[in-house]
Amino acid sequence: MSSNTTFKGNLQQFSQSGWMIVAGLAGFKLLIHLLTATNYGFFMDELYFLASGQHLAWGYVDFPPLTAFSAWVVRGIFGDSMFGIHLLPALAGAGLVILTGLLVHELGGKVFAQAAACLGVVVTSVYLFMNTYLSMNSIEPLIWMGCIYLLIRIAKTGETRLWLVFGVLAGIGLLNKHTMLIFGFGATIGVLLTQARIRCWNRWFFLGGALAVLIFLPNLIWMIQHNFPHLQQLANIRFARRNVELDPLGYLGQQVLYQNPFTLPLWLGGLVYFFIHPTGRGYRFIGWTYLLALSLLLLADGRPYYLSPLYPVLLAGGAVWGESVLSGGRGKWLKPGFLSVLGISGLILGPFSLPILPPEVFIRYAKAVPFIQPRIENVYSGALPQLFALRFGWSEMVDAVAKVYHELSPEEQARTQILAGNYGEAGAIDLYGPARGLPNAFSGHLTYFYWGQERTSEVSAGATVIVVGYSVVNMRPYFEKTEIAGYVSHPYAMPYENFPIYLCRGLKVPLSEVWRYLKNFG
Repeated sequence: MSSNTTFKGNLQQFSQSGWMIVAGLAGFKLLIHLLTATNYGFFMDELYFLASGQHLAWGYVDFPPLTAFSAWVVRGIFGDSMFGIHLLPALAGAGLVILTGLLVHELGGKVFAQAAACLGVVVTSVYLFMNTYLSMNSIEPLIWMGCIYLLIRIAKTGETRLWLVFGVLAGIGLLNKHTMLIFGFGATIGVLLTQARIRCWNRWFFLGGALAVLIFLPNLIWMIQHNFPHLQQLANIRFARRNVELDPLGYLGQQVLYQNPFTLPLWLGGLVYFFIHPTGRGYRFIGWTYLLALSLLLLADGRPYYLSPLYPVLLAGGAVWGESVLSGGRGKWLKPGFLSVLGISGLILGPFSLPILPPEVFIRYAKAVPFIQPRIENVYSGALPQLFALRFGWSEMVDAVAKVYHELSPEEQARTQILAGNYGEAGAIDLYGPARGLPNAFSGHLTYFYWGQERTSEVSAGATVIVVGYSVVNMRPYFEKTEIAGYVSHPYAMPYENFPIYLCRGLKVPLSEVWRYLKNFG
């Protein structure tokens, strides 16, 4: 057989197996994220993560160290390029599509199943949003699904040494986001509740668990040394009732909205597949993992999107089940019809997750389409929904602060610092400020509190402070004189990010003596 004939045969096999479809959908997802990578601006949390990359440590108040390390790496490569910084989450999104195709393959699915599951990932609203900005959320589904893939392989092959790889991946997951504990709880109990438990009672299982703990240990030590600040933050959020409160039915409704309502038949079909289908029952631990994680989040009042990393395997299971149900003549029209509806839903709902439309166009579009971004917090969002509004106004805020700063005499600038009310404002000043001649910001918000504590010796009594994001009522006791020196205003920003800029002169005591009063773990 000639090499040309062999190549054609391999290409045909590649196409028939569905992998060409998987690759095409992964490439499409990567493309749409790269094409929108510089639209709008940096997300508020992203500004905080970029600042954290300049303060590498084994922990931060509200997240483990991996995201800060990622920010340090990408800025080292791309500088402050928004396109470069958004490349990593875009690649993570494409990787999730490929991994979903791999899960379908392991579950025995063929062309339709791979197309349906991977298209389901592409049009899932929460993934469209999460893959637009640098955060722990963009790679968390990859980690969870990598662990699920290993569990499937262990169950299928009995290759228990894969527990070592599972342990390493779980440990990395814990360094990425502590919600990995929710997955670990669900997966462990799920395996023990099913026949898969026979793969657990061996040295590789326990060595894998030890590896996960060992990798996570530096972050655990950091949290112990700092008295578990994330638990303090969660308690403060709960006390302030900042999060939207949902009953169980409302929580389930949010799952439908976050995933894209048109994927509902797929992921519900996944639960049917793992609990009822003769083939899927061999992986029933996956169904239990989902239900146990859901139950834990309901009990803990966790945010609805915390469960999102589990849905790709449900989409995969549902696609395999649907492929078997629609086999034969009855699937001739239903299969392409379902894929068409799924694709059209992504086109219609995509603008609610992707920064693809100009703001004024999106506002008109949102009035015409009966869909909304799910609300996460009890805040008024103004012209744009919260997840879009948090991308606007940051560079303009820094411009306004720079104007106030440069109106001061050189002598006064030398003894002037900037105090910001939250990590978004502080992160914006740290990102955009150096090019405008500004010093780095102080803030008492979350990990900025610790960074500021290390610098309080720089601010002695008599100093001048430019204050953004604080009420003048809170500032007056600390200064001899306060005045409004400028305003921050942007039509598309969150309303609470429109405020006066205060110029506060004559700090009455060194900043170190009052710093503890500025602590905000909320």
